Amino acid sequence: MARRSARVVGLLIAGTGAAHFAAPQVFEPVSAKAFPKDTRQWVYRNGATEIVLGAAVAGRRTRKLGVLGLLAYAGWLGSRVLANR
Repeated sequence: MARRSARVVGLLIAGTGAAHFAAPQVFEPVSAKAFPKDTRQWVYRNGATEIVLGAAVAGRRTRKLGVLGLLAYAGWLGSRVLANR
């Protein structure tokens, strides 16, 4: 069951990343806190990152690396928010 849950979580993350391209305006208010300049470009970059990391988490062979990538990504985003307060 854990494998299935990890796969679902990975696909949800990848889906959220894809949503950055379909409706970037939805993500701009949140992204502006971390990326006040060139916000729209950062929305797209973050979307691409989430697609890649979500796919890695969804895959059995890449799951551990994907989780490590997600942790690093979350830490980096948090540091960007704090730096732009």
